[in-house]
Amino acid sequence: MKRHGHLWPQVITFGNLLQAARQAQQGKRFRPNVLTFNNRLEQNLVGLQQELTDQTYRPGRYRRFEILDPKPRIISAAPYRDRVVHHALCNIIVPLIEPSFIADSYANRSGYGTHRALKRFTRFTRTSRYILQCDIRKYFPSIDHSVLKAIARRHLKCSETLWLLDLIINSGQEVDWFLGDNLLTPLEQPRGLPIGNLTSQFLANLYLNGFDHFVKQELKAQKYLRYVDDFALFSDDRAFLVDAWQQIEAYLTNLRLELHPVKTQLFETRHGANFVGFRILPDRIRVRNDNLRRARKRCHQLQADYAAGTMTLAELVQRLQSWEAHLKHGDTWRLRRRFFDDFVFAREEKPMVPILKVGEEQPSED
Repeated sequence: MKRHGHLWPQVITFGNLLQAARQAQQGKRFRPNVLTFNNRLEQNLVGLQQELTDQTYRPGRYRRFEILDPKPRIISAAPYRDRVVHHALCNIIVPLIEPSFIADSYANRSGYGTHRALKRFTRFTRTSRYILQCDIRKYFPSIDHSVLKAIARRHLKCSETLWLLDLIINSGQEVDWFLGDNLLTPLEQPRGLPIGNLTSQFLANLYLNGFDHFVKQELKAQKYLRYVDDFALFSDDRAFLVDAWQQIEAYLTNLRLELHPVKTQLFETRHGANFVGFRILPDRIRVRNDNLRRARKRCHQLQADYAAGTMTLAELVQRLQSWEAHLKHGDTWRLRRRFFDDFVFAREEKPMVPILKVGEEQPSED
């Protein structure tokens, strides 16, 4: 495996930091913290560049908040200037390391994603009798820092770049417990990556990259894919999957990870399997009911936002078309018609003017 060095000069160039700032502000340009940073953009980037050069840079405090949709999770939002640094680092190291990922690892990769993963999952499901579907228990809080840093050093040998990577990893510790831990373990073996960081998304893939190769090369699984911590093996041989299950549990122990005791199951594909918000059956692909409930809730909020004037017509159309495009990946023609017929969007000051039906030409804002 090639180890990459002499990366630091590329990480800290003003051009890379400027590009990172543009990437970090996408979709967030008018937020107060972004506007404040951009008001003195050149000076802030030069200051950030100097801190990185001198290695005096230190990450700020995370803002933590809970979300309940689709499930309860703690999101950790880094300060904006730190997100610029995250992008600057990933701009350099991701293109070097990502080619080592297997083709069937789909999350948080350019050109990959849920719909490509769904298509592959559907193909594997419909050409196999059995599926071993697995989920890792509390994946992000369980990632062991010492193990992750050792994995990173198999790919990188630039000491300054590793200093920055270690700094980012250390800044986002989450406390969780593994079998055999004691009260001192969180201090002796820090764990956890904050959900929300760009670096966390990449490092979560890197952490399981060796596992992906183990499944493909050691277990000889011809049909295997992974989406973050949700992965599946397919086969016509049930005994093969039973044996694979045991070996997978043993391998993950070395990474200080555990399979979810309820969500990990071995069953026949004819019964249907849930994946990325869809239920894949032998003859059709349906949208999961909980996914539809969340979508209806979001559409009611869009109705309120548009009526109140806090959302433009262009933003509304983009959100609805994005959701309809997602639905089109299932067998959902009738569902889409029923779903969108339930919603009419209108301004409060113009209640008699219907504004939008999905699929129709956009009316004027006037």
